Amino acid sequence: MADSRPEPIDEEIALDNTKYIESETDTKGNIVACNDYFAEISGYSKEELIGQPHNIVRHPDMPKIIFKYLWERIQNGHNITAVIKNMAKDGRYYWVFTHFEIIRDINTKEIKGYRAYRKMVSPHIKKVLDPLYKKLTEIEKEGGMEASEKALEAFLHEGGDHVTLDNLMEEIHRFY
Repeated sequence: MADSRPEPIDEEIALDNTKYIESETDTKGNIVACNDYFAEISGYSKEELIGQPHNIVRHPDMPKIIFKYLWERIQNGHNITAVIKNMAKDGRYYWVFTHFEIIRDINTKEIKGYRAYRKMVSPHIKKVLDPLYKKLTEIEKEGGMEASEKALEAFLHEGGDHVTLDNLMEEIHRFY
């Protein structure tokens, strides 16, 4: 199913700010549970979503470097917050402010999966991140992930020597 991705459409899906899009994945990123609102917004049924890689909703404007960073953080046991542009089954898009949590085995404390809660993103955050994400995606197409990572670091360092992607997302969360 994930191979038959739709063509992106330049139409945003309006999210309800009183609802959360929720999902859980295994350690490989395959969806094991999701709520009704996720199915509604994504346009996929729960049955279509369960068992699929979470990147089934990945929008092509999202740079791979952001997901590389996210995976490194959560696989190393750190919860993280990020702003992500997703794509529905029909090609429309929706921006989400996502908080990722680690699901641990109660007894062994080993990571057994991940949970994500998503809410709508304010327009001013989209105005900042949309051009950045598109630029990083274009850089990846031309120069690979390494070039994209350097461009992201350069963008972050414009805000000071100690700005990281974590800091940027925390700052966004603070004003959210």
